[in-house]
Amino acid sequence: MKKIKYTALFLLFISFMSCDNDTLEDLRERGQEESIELEAFTQGSADFSKYVSMGNSLTAGFADGALYKIAQENSMPAILAQQFAALGNGGTFTQPLMNDNVGGLLAGGTQIQGFGPRLVLDLSGPRPAPVPLQSLVPSAVPTTDIVLNNPTGPFNNLGVPGAKSFHLLAPGYGNIGALPNANPYFVRMTGTSPDASVIELAIAQQPSFVSLWIGNNDVLGYALSGGDGTNPITPLAGDIGVGFEATYQALIGSLTTNISGVQGILGNIPNVTAIPHFTTVPHNPVPLDAATAGAVNQAYMEYNGGLQLALANSLITAEEANARTINFEASSSNAVVIVDEDLTDLSGLGLPNFRQATEEDLLVLPASSFIGTLADPQNPLSVNGVAIPLSDKWVLTPEEQNEIKTATMAFNNVIETAAAASGFALFDANTLLDRVASTGVETNGLVITSTLATGGAFSLDGVHPTSRGYALVANEMLKAIDATYGSNFEASGNLVDVSTFSTTYSASLLE
Repeated sequence: MKKIKYTALFLLFISFMSCDNDTLEDLRERGQEESIELEAFTQGSADFSKYVSMGNSLTAGFADGALYKIAQENSMPAILAQQFAALGNGGTFTQPLMNDNVGGLLAGGTQIQGFGPRLVLDLSGPRPAPVPLQSLVPSAVPTTDIVLNNPTGPFNNLGVPGAKSFHLLAPGYGNIGALPNANPYFVRMTGTSPDASVIELAIAQQPSFVSLWIGNNDVLGYALSGGDGTNPITPLAGDIGVGFEATYQALIGSLTTNISGVQGILGNIPNVTAIPHFTTVPHNPVPLDAATAGAVNQAYMEYNGGLQLALANSLITAEEANARTINFEASSSNAVVIVDEDLTDLSGLGLPNFRQATEEDLLVLPASSFIGTLADPQNPLSVNGVAIPLSDKWVLTPEEQNEIKTATMAFNNVIETAAAASGFALFDANTLLDRVASTGVETNGLVITSTLATGGAFSLDGVHPTSRGYALVANEMLKAIDATYGSNFEASGNLVDVSTFSTTYSASLLE
């Protein structure tokens, strides 16, 4: 069987609204006669003179599976700082920039495992597809070394890719001597204070205005691992450093207690299951001819017969027996077979927890290059996703999705309560992503959607925004700041033009 790959690439359609009573010429003339008079800019009660941002990869500017220089320069806080400096008496904004646009980290000249170069778009095939940079440019190598060439702070952007809520309070999280438990990205920021926490480095700068967007990884890690338990959701309850609620309250308390009159904006957590990492690979990507389908069905005959025995003995319902029965057809769209731990345990009958996926299941993006490969290269029948069911790490079942939804709602309630209590603005990332994923967001003559590679919002890793996506986020933050502090970035026409920001960067961009 040929290796099955799937990359969703869709065309973008722009719709135009018509008016019953006006001709096109009427509208043109009206547009020439009427102009919108913008307000003069005011920053209201906000003090942008010293801005510090805290968070995870979404704050750092991570994109395309890596952190690299041009993406950092177009990160959400960098865009905010640009507007603050141009209009609101904002100061300088220093970021821990990578050395190159390759991405990836070295330690003493050796690439750190799991910290490789960025993804790029390969246009040479029948369909554009995300591929590792080095597959197109073999000579591209990382040059950022956490032992040999860390930049000098203090840094206004304290976004640490991979950080969960409790990591921002953790001493030693950026101590190179604590590797592998320390975070290599944060090692680059701590300088002469290797045991300082993220929150301590922020407080030391005594900012007038802060942004805090943290908590995404507290649920995303579980989702990216397919809910297999290797990266559990942070519990809501528990002590500081353990439970999300106490930890988040401690973060806000540290800022408001130790920085007199500090202002800021908090970001809540989006519905991570709506990102392209979980919506691109279909549940039914398996093409089979009649002969192959018959052979696979023969292999599952004993399993299906065992289900009927379990039904006869009232161990499962007829509904579950039907859901677990495996059947392939001569078709281009057979559903993959998965392991579902929430099915009734029939191990007493020697039956595993197998079923075919449905539209309710979400397959992770890396499954696109795994489904259809051979578990045993010497056995042409050992096809992953067909004869060999996909393990838990490849799919989010409805039960696992519900766990994520429940945790996200609870965490967002904590964040919203903290924003109200502290007087900080609130950026509703959850609502924004729902709009991007469901209808798209129209701005600056564009419709931005969550479709992988072509939608404009998400980079090639299917998780992190593009530079254009980060610009969209920055604008929404500016609107929220307007609402809380009386500034008027929006009404004065001083949101950024999202259309001027890139969605992809060429593989030739290395320096």
